[in-house]
Amino acid sequence: MASKTFFSKSFLSAYRSLRSNWPLLSLHRSSKDHHHHHLKTHLSNLSGKALVVDVEGGLLRSSSTFPYFMLVALEAGSILRGLLLLLLYPLLCCLTQEFAIKIMALVAFAGIKEEKFRAGRAVLPKFFLEATGVVLEVLSEAKIKMCISRMPRVMVEGFLKEYLEVEIVVARELKVFAGYYTGLMEEEADQYRDGVVLMEKMASLHGSILGFGSKSSPHPLLSQCKEVQLVSEAEKRKWHGVLRPNGAAFHNPLVFHDGRMAFLPTPAATLAMFLWLPFALALLLLRCLLFLCLPYSISVPLGAVTGVTNRLLRATPSPRQDGFGGRLYVCNHRTLLDPIYVSGALNRPIVAVTYSVSPVSEALSPIRTARLARDKEEDRRRMEQLLGRGDDLVVCPEGTTCREPYLLRFSPLFAELAEEVVPVALSAGVTMFYGTTASGFKCFDPFYFLANPWPRYEVEFLPAVATGTMVREGRSSCEVANLVQGQIGAALGFQCTALTRKDKYLMLAGNEGVVEQKKKKNLQRSWTSCLMK
Repeated sequence: MASKTFFSKSFLSAYRSLRSNWPLLSLHRSSKDHHHHHLKTHLSNLSGKALVVDVEGGLLRSSSTFPYFMLVALEAGSILRGLLLLLLYPLLCCLTQEFAIKIMALVAFAGIKEEKFRAGRAVLPKFFLEATGVVLEVLSEAKIKMCISRMPRVMVEGFLKEYLEVEIVVARELKVFAGYYTGLMEEEADQYRDGVVLMEKMASLHGSILGFGSKSSPHPLLSQCKEVQLVSEAEKRKWHGVLRPNGAAFHNPLVFHDGRMAFLPTPAATLAMFLWLPFALALLLLRCLLFLCLPYSISVPLGAVTGVTNRLLRATPSPRQDGFGGRLYVCNHRTLLDPIYVSGALNRPIVAVTYSVSPVSEALSPIRTARLARDKEEDRRRMEQLLGRGDDLVVCPEGTTCREPYLLRFSPLFAELAEEVVPVALSAGVTMFYGTTASGFKCFDPFYFLANPWPRYEVEFLPAVATGTMVREGRSSCEVANLVQGQIGAALGFQCTALTRKDKYLMLAGNEGVVEQKKKKNLQRSWTSCLMK
């Protein structure tokens, strides 16, 4: 009995720590704004000056680097690498900061291929931006900015230069052998020597240098600054998140990011995740069986019992009765499960039109799928054929998913197919794992989404848009597509963009996001089987 009580208390403590570190759930704002006012007053007169900021000590709200190495271990490595790093955490607490960082870098990076490592640009910036402190509000006022970090350069440089427009980054270099990271970093003395040379050049060009860092572990390079402002860990704990990653004050808003982790993996949060995994597997199997084997009228209520939250914001449109074929539903793209949730909200089967989906996802889909060929005329013919048969179609004209509150450019083909389309605004929420990826195995996307403790989906059907009438009146299909995009964006509170699938994959995966088709014959067979169902 005592062991059960101890386990329940330990899990509850870890879970509370996980919630406190979850970006989507930690909405508490400190009431002691005089700390912010004091720092902002001290740093406000930066015009024409050079600023040196210690990333761990002055830019981030916590000096702990463990969560960021854990992200590298899990996202660029494997779950076993992450488990090893977690098991080493008690030992890391007994070591000096310098030696602990060396151990974490060795575990996180050893054996990872250099040219395939993209976590520094695709995964970490989201968590760095959410962890930035009050100094960010005045960072842009400095004439030239230099950031120093004890973490490897490949972890911090993309975030600092692309999102904060920092001109100079001084960080540790990782050693590479035969194209793979060894996990060994250059010595701190080498970093110090290079930093001193750069700071001397800054001083000669821009005069005095102002430094900003932490009292508990000031970076040695801050001693080269004429004036230094240090903050304690207690003061940093009172900072709140001054901006969200998509805030306008960032030089470049965060539109795309990759990775499976939806929370900052602090030691307690990571422990809670590993404790949750056995329950997640059982819950995942149960949820899959419910949605695959039972009708929506039964599976949706039972799914809610398991923690799946579904919300329908408006009444569903009825099937067309005018004899002009099926309805065309146009929705934004949040996860691979979008068409299934639209079908469940309608409480009737529909056909999901997709550009590329894995054979595993096709086989497990409870609704019919129709794969397109990325050829406009051929895709038009296929979709018109399905609509003419009376099938209701759902299409995601963005062509790829976007996690942040943005809408990508809508492909205008749907505006040329039907007399009217029904816009559908979709919102999805997760608490532990993201159900999308740009560089991982997409066939696992639905499973990651359903492995969350409380996955959430909101479906809102908007008034039908008479696309056929608009086109006949002289409006182009692109204008109609932008109109539908704007209506969905307004309903969700999302910002419309002209970004495309190609932009996303070039940034996150280093490719254009187009998978080479195997054989045209196989594609035609898949399409024929869809029509025969």
